[in-house]
Order: sequence, then C-alpha cells, then structure tokens
Amino acid sequence: MVHITDGVLSPIVIAAGWAATAILLALTLWRSNRKEEPLEQIPKISILTAAFFVASLIHISLGPTSVHLILNGLLGVLLGTLAYPAIFVGLILQAFLFQHGGITVIGVNTLNVGIPALIVAFIFKRGYSAGVNPSVLGIICGGLATLITALLMALVLVTTGEEFTEVAYAAIAAHAPIMIVEALVTGSVVGFLLKVKPEMLPERRSKNE
Repeated sequence: MVHITDGVLSPIVIAAGWAATAILLALTLWRSNRKEEPLEQIPKISILTAAFFVASLIHISLGPTSVHLILNGLLGVLLGTLAYPAIFVGLILQAFLFQHGGITVIGVNTLNVGIPALIVAFIFKRGYSAGVNPSVLGIICGGLATLITALLMALVLVTTGEEFTEVAYAAIAAHAPIMIVEALVTGSVVGFLLKVKPEMLPERRSKNE
C-alpha cells in the first residue's frame, strides 16, 4: 500500500507530489555536486537502489492492504541525501517494469518513501558523530523510517477522501511488524558494515562542523 496506484489520488495531490519531488531531487543532487561526491559512490548507490527495488516487489496481503520491506531507512543511513534520487529511480523501475505502484503518482510515492529516508539520514549522521552506538542508531532509523512512511501514506489517502480513512488506519497497523523487521535489518547491516567496511558509513564529524 506504500505504492499508491493510479486513479486513487486527486489531481491536486498528484500535481503537488510531482512539484515537491522535483524540488527535492534538484536540492539533493545539487548538494551532492556541491560536496563533490566521489565516483566511488556510484557502485554503492547502484547496489542499494537494486536492494530497494527488489525488497519492495515482495509484498504480503494483509486485509484491505499489503505490506513489504521498504529499506528506505537503510538507504537514508548509507546514502544520505542521495537516498532520495535512488528511491525515485527505484520507484520508476517498479512502476514501469512491474506495474508496482502507479505512474502518475510516482511523485507522491517518492515523497512518502524518500522524505523519511532524508530524516533518518540526518538523525544517523548527527548521532554517529556524537558517538551514539551505530547499531542502536540503525535500529532506530530503520523503524522510524517505516513509521513515517506509513503515516505519510495514510495522510495522503485521508486528504484525498474520507472513504480512504479506514484503509489508511489499516495500513498503519499492518506496517507495525514491518517496522520491527526494518529496525532489525538496518541495525544488523550497520553493525556488520562497522566491522568489515566502516567507510560505507557516514563520515564522522566534530561537533563544531
């Protein structure tokens, strides 16, 4: 249900979603260029985009909705602001290749999945630089990203029409177990990378930066 289909949302909501996504894509890509991200980032971005693409395709029906792993928390932790364009690409591929989610609502779906990734990217980077245990941060960020995604999706549905209120509540409840799984997966991956390839984690910064 995180991947809203065509014909559900109002034209105003769809247009607003595309406008906001266009702005966020421009800002995140501009920030990446300004920071002169090395070309070595490309393989990491490609692998994580592929992981997001595959994980979101495997979904389980629960009542009037369906759930699946999202991994936007993991992308936010490992890619930072580049998680947003990575998610955008993944959603486009899912929509066009497998009709998983609508084409006209790609902008809204990217917002629902991408904004939580940006939020947890900020939280993880700040906490990591402050010396908080990375695995604990990963657990928090993985679960939080899923929660925010479910809330944003529910908000979009409710603003479209009251007839979607029950579905929105059901979708939030259905994602409760997914939050736990996402938290454990993200925390485990962060802990593993910390041991074998710590350079994949965000660069630690001093408090004055």
